[in-house]
Order: sequence, then structure tokens, then C-alpha cells
Amino acid sequence: MDKNQPFVDYYAVLRVHPECDGRTLEIAYRNLAKLYHPDHPESADVDKFNAVVEAYRALKDHGKRLAYDAQYSAHTGFTFSATDSILAEERTALSDADVHAETLLALYKRRRERARDPGVGPYELQRTLGCSDEAFDFHIWYLKSKGLIEITDQGTLAITIAGVDHVISTSRSAAEEKLRLTQFAGTPGPRAWPRDAVAA
Repeated sequence: MDKNQPFVDYYAVLRVHPECDGRTLEIAYRNLAKLYHPDHPESADVDKFNAVVEAYRALKDHGKRLAYDAQYSAHTGFTFSATDSILAEERTALSDADVHAETLLALYKRRRERARDPGVGPYELQRTLGCSDEAFDFHIWYLKSKGLIEITDQGTLAITIAGVDHVISTSRSAAEEKLRLTQFAGTPGPRAWPRDAVAA
């Protein structure tokens, strides 16, 4: 959230409690995105749809959410409970998953475009990801241990066959989710959802 912009209560936009977990946040986003999607025949609202997307983007990332929570407390007076440290760990895990996906996509793209030289230097990759040395070491350890990436003879990082399969599988699942969202939103088609499928 830009400091020069007026404060927006993203939790109110998504209709969730400030201490909700990541899964609750995602469910709220999907439900409201479907409800306000511009293609929905009865409840389309472009302004609300854009607000929901903006709120989710600001809160889904661990670092961004922690920074926003500080602003939230300052503007609303809300005090996060001691158990928020547990939620913070959960948010960290969700953020790590995003970084792992971003890493694999970057290395996948490199191998697709330069099959004979698929490796990316660690420094270059870390700069692309924008993470600390400790976090980068953790991500590389995890992906390498899972067999999704490897270290080449030149000391660079490259995606493996298992990594390519993982990216393709994840991309296919994401495409299917987008298709379901489009169908639910009322796009014409044989599998369109009934009108009463969306709760107010």
C-alpha cells in the first residue's frame, strides 16, 4: 500500500478478521471475486472487484501483510493478539511457497529459451527473487532436496525434469481454476453455474 494513498481497510474489503489465516483469506477472496466479477450477470461490480483484487494482493504476501498490519493497527487501534506470532509463521510458509513457484518458473523459462545453457547464476536469481541470503539459501536447499533443481557443472542453478513436470502440473491446475472461476462468473457455456449458487 502506497504511503501517499489514503488508508484502506483491506480486511473490511475482504470481510475477514484481521487475524484470519491464509486459507480463510484465500477463500474470502475467491468468493468475492466470483461475486463481483465483471462477467457475472447479476452482481457484477467493477469497482468492488478491483478493490477485492487489490486487497488480496496486499495481504497474500507475508512481508506485505506484516507491513500492512502495522498500518492497520495505527489507523484502527486494533491490537493483534499474542497468537499472531503463530499466524506470522503460517504467513511465512505461504510466502515461501510463492517464492518456490517463482524460482521454478524463472528456471523453467531459462531452460525453455536456452536449452544448451539452462543455468542461472545464484546471485542473479537471488536478485530476481529479492530475498535475503538466509532465505535464498533455504529456498535453494528445499528445491534441491526435492529434486526440482540442480547445480550444474558451472555452479549455476537449473531446473530438473521433475521441476519441469512440477511447473506444468501447477500451471495446468491454475488454468483449471481460472476456467472454474470464469464459468462461475456467468460466462456463457454448457457448465455455467445456476443463479442461486453465489451467496450474498
